[in-house]
Amino acid sequence: MDKNKKQDLRIIIIGAGPGGICMGIKLKQAGFENFIILEKGSGVGGTWYNNRYPGCECDIPSHLYSYSFEVKPDWSKPYAPQPEILEYIRDCADKYDVMSHCQFNSAVRNLSWNDDSLIWSVEQESGETTEANYVVSAIGMFNELIYPDIEGLDSFAGTTIHSARWDWDHDLEDKTIGVIGSAASAVQLVPEIIKSAKQVHLFQRTANWIMAKEDTPYTEEQLIELRANPQLAVDIRNGIFDGIEGSDAFTNPEIRGQIEESVLQQIAIIKDPEVRAKLVPDHMWGCKRPLFANTYYPAFNAPNLELVTDKIKRITPKGIVTDVVTEIVTEIDTLVLATGFDATKFLSVLNVTGRDGLNITEAWEDGAQAYRGITTHGFPNLFMLYGPNINQGSLITMIEWQTVHIVKLLEHMVREGSDWMDVKAERMAEYNVKMQEDIEDIEPWNKQAGCSTYYRSKSGRCVTQWPHTMGDYRDQIETPEFDAFELGRKSS
Repeated sequence: MDKNKKQDLRIIIIGAGPGGICMGIKLKQAGFENFIILEKGSGVGGTWYNNRYPGCECDIPSHLYSYSFEVKPDWSKPYAPQPEILEYIRDCADKYDVMSHCQFNSAVRNLSWNDDSLIWSVEQESGETTEANYVVSAIGMFNELIYPDIEGLDSFAGTTIHSARWDWDHDLEDKTIGVIGSAASAVQLVPEIIKSAKQVHLFQRTANWIMAKEDTPYTEEQLIELRANPQLAVDIRNGIFDGIEGSDAFTNPEIRGQIEESVLQQIAIIKDPEVRAKLVPDHMWGCKRPLFANTYYPAFNAPNLELVTDKIKRITPKGIVTDVVTEIVTEIDTLVLATGFDATKFLSVLNVTGRDGLNITEAWEDGAQAYRGITTHGFPNLFMLYGPNINQGSLITMIEWQTVHIVKLLEHMVREGSDWMDVKAERMAEYNVKMQEDIEDIEPWNKQAGCSTYYRSKSGRCVTQWPHTMGDYRDQIETPEFDAFELGRKSS
């Protein structure tokens, strides 16, 4: 393959999270050195750089939530905390010389394809514009913060913190805190902040199923053994993978029932019967994101944690007013918004214009969709990591397979002497029709389940979930179907 041709091609990766770093590593290994990574933050890590709230940690065992080519033997515990994951990503970026390709504090706002020059113009918020032959979006789905639509939110006179932008300079010691939200971030941060807060009021709209996890920290003896014999970590990784692949909890009602019963046993440790009742979900397990925590339910036995399920009516400068017959005002001095992200937008959080002036918001009017979660018709030479409908198991594992797939597509274009590649509309449509049919076959995810969930766009299309195993996805993209793409050259 023409090495000079590879060096002539300019590639821009957007985002220096786990996906962007892995993409950089795979490009370098394949001989594509002419790339930059534009990162809006001041360091690598992506979601693990931005999410630093107390108790933040992974909900997939870390031996699998890591790169297969860089298996870390000595995680401190099975589900590593955020600082350890961030350090791992930094170490990988340094080891594989990807850090030198990163440009930090370089937030991208516009992508525009030129039909004549066959070049992407990438504009940053600073106004600086860079051109590239190819663009890889590594921004994933956790980008746009959700702020609750509550009257008076901006009027609160105390300190407001979104869980995804934690302010460690704000001391919670002896504070009275209101937490809005009871999902992924809340179940991790609430048990931590009650350790120092005077009082915490948790405002819950929907109870969630929260499973216990085996997370006993490794002993020093175990860590010494793991460091001495790295194959042990590989074996642990393979065992985790096999365990996830062999689970059919989403499709097997009996297993779902067992999970629900195990969670109810966890809830039973709460002493107050009224609190216990309020924490029992009214939906089947699996129709919302599965959550894992060992400290959440026990936290409700603490005297300084109150569960509030009355609907929030408005927020005042001094606190939160709940919608009951007689309005109750909960006075607080710190407001924590554990309200997560709008996870259905993916690349459309940026202003992206493709062929013939097509904007991605128009292309995705019915909800985000792509071919194999990587390419979308009308946007040539544009690839996505952690795009629509690949949410399953270990995201880093899924992303790693995608980076290998993208390199194969790039190498195919070099071999063919092509200047542009675009997935065919009919192939993408066929793929997505089948995708939605398979999703509807999974009871907790289908529309009849009636769950309010981040899985679906406003149109009702499920845009996040992959309805098969991780291995199925690996096998599907291992050998690219080049006939699914239209290739072209620049007009002479």
